[in-house]
Amino acid sequence: MLPKLTTSEVRRTRQCPVECDIVKQRVASLSDFFGLIDDLTSEDRYWYRGHPDLSWELVPSALRYGSEELRRTALKLLHEFRRIAEQKIPRPPPRTEELEWVQVAQHYGLPTRLLDWTESATVGLYFACLGHPKADAVLFVLDPVRLNALGPAKMARVLTAQEDGELIDEYLALEARSSGKRGKHVLAISPVWNSERLILQRGAFTLHGSRFELDRAQAPSLVGIPILKEHKPVLLRQLARIGVDRLTLFPEIEHACTHLKERLAE
Repeated sequence: MLPKLTTSEVRRTRQCPVECDIVKQRVASLSDFFGLIDDLTSEDRYWYRGHPDLSWELVPSALRYGSEELRRTALKLLHEFRRIAEQKIPRPPPRTEELEWVQVAQHYGLPTRLLDWTESATVGLYFACLGHPKADAVLFVLDPVRLNALGPAKMARVLTAQEDGELIDEYLALEARSSGKRGKHVLAISPVWNSERLILQRGAFTLHGSRFELDRAQAPSLVGIPILKEHKPVLLRQLARIGVDRLTLFPEIEHACTHLKERLAE
């Protein structure tokens, strides 16, 4: 039985703006974490997303801007990106494959309507602990099948570009206007495997419509596991021992160099 958070620690978790159930147990080691995951997830279909700062919202990068004008500008950057990337990357996606292009843009840091998740609990925990050492973190746990079953598709499965391309393209073409609680429901979609990093991180996406923020209203299964800042260093060391670190999750050579420099500073 994991120890419960103290009253003062529970108050710290209230900085999380996402409306969902927050676990009241302390995760101080990987053994704590695995025990808690076993209790929370009865199947292997769950997704995970780690926030190193629990004050962040579950909103994709292009939809975080405060004004509709800035959100519209951010979403329009994709057109300019495609024009440049067709000449810069070795194997650009076909021009008609909208989701593939959005994924490539996401990979290179462009704001999009996609929010990154992972099928791996340990990868999600790694990102929750990475950086922001002075902030408490949170790991979100989501049942993507239940999310889609309650959404507009009414399908108890994760959507794919092959089977659900028309609906996905409809979402990608949406305007930057928010409709609060009454707009298009968030979708869970499987990625097109178009990068080594996506495969290594076992990536997945939620695609956000005109209801920007993911919360319990759209995803009753959504749960947050708080990771207190004082436990981040121990968890990162233990994750490294089982092969979950920058070197294994980021194939690019610049991340290998960062990994080596981090080892030098230990």
